[in-house]
Amino acid sequence: MGPLKGQKIIEMAGIGPGPFCGMILADLGAEVIRVDRASAAGTGSREEPANRGKKSIAVDLKSPEGVEVVLKLVADSDAIFEGFRPGVMERLGLGPDICSARNEKIVYGRMTGWGQTGPLANAAGHDINYISLSGALAAIGRNDSPPVPPLNLIGDFGGGGMLLALGIVAALLETKNSGKGQVIDAAMTDGSSLLMTMMYSMHQSGFWNLDRQTNLLDGAAHFYDTYECKDGKYISIGSIEPQFYSLLCEIAELSQEDFGDQMKRDTWAHKKELIKKVFLTKTRDEWCSLMEGTDVCFAPVLDMSEAPKHPHNVARQTFIELEGVTQPAPAPRFNRTENEIKLPPAIAGEHSKEILESLGMNQEEVEALMTSGSVA
Repeated sequence: MGPLKGQKIIEMAGIGPGPFCGMILADLGAEVIRVDRASAAGTGSREEPANRGKKSIAVDLKSPEGVEVVLKLVADSDAIFEGFRPGVMERLGLGPDICSARNEKIVYGRMTGWGQTGPLANAAGHDINYISLSGALAAIGRNDSPPVPPLNLIGDFGGGGMLLALGIVAALLETKNSGKGQVIDAAMTDGSSLLMTMMYSMHQSGFWNLDRQTNLLDGAAHFYDTYECKDGKYISIGSIEPQFYSLLCEIAELSQEDFGDQMKRDTWAHKKELIKKVFLTKTRDEWCSLMEGTDVCFAPVLDMSEAPKHPHNVARQTFIELEGVTQPAPAPRFNRTENEIKLPPAIAGEHSKEILESLGMNQEEVEALMTSGSVA
């Protein structure tokens, strides 16, 4: 049933981090109602994991009747969130002031790249731009190449969708004490900066250089990196602590003469060239048989076709299959209020009639809205 059972949350349909935020909340037990565009009715796929566990109503937000439907949903819900540019919801007649006038307890989540304020607030952008501004992108990559985009994990998902989900849950908790809702400004520039807290701290303390691949955790250290194996596949090593490094040296048969003085930075580059040759002598599976499950801090580098089949992930059911699609399971796990996926990914407008009826509308009112096209 999930710990958020009993919470009703409206998701204004969008792409990427918005649906991801809604998926997290639905996985945690909330009733998530996705408001799709009326023109999108009948579209969508059962194979889209980010839309699992939700209901969908398709609404014409350009019609007063359609806007009124959403406001009635607001009056009957605990939270609403959107990922449009600043001002879009206001122009639709669904801004925070109007929504809170209908429901003073409503939590209103807003997620953008640049934030609701600031000189860039109304500019277009994507994850790569937001993490550029936070200092995250400059820190990622090799020293002989440009910064490497880390997919869109840091801005869109970690510093965006996940941050907004946390903000919504925190605001819902506060509402229980105050009886009032509030507006959440979740900016990916803020979120990705927050994820860099440890690196900023280390830099201020003199333990992090601004040049890429010169630091403990950015691929400079020979004991914290990925390495190619004999079969062209890769392994990851993270033997930071002395006892773990000692075990790495023992199992990989690394001599004290060549690999002593672990933390002597001016020897890291030379040691890295030596250890590269060592890891090329065996296949990934052979290294797994020697190191996996030990305190070396080791793992094979798996791709998305391999990860769901790994014994550890299988044992923990880290991946599930829904509508024939292999996908990550809900997380984190709760020992009493277990997560569950209540519904398959919704087709746009699939639950329109059901949702209207749940708002107390009679058959005549429902038919009028659907006949006019205000709801599809």
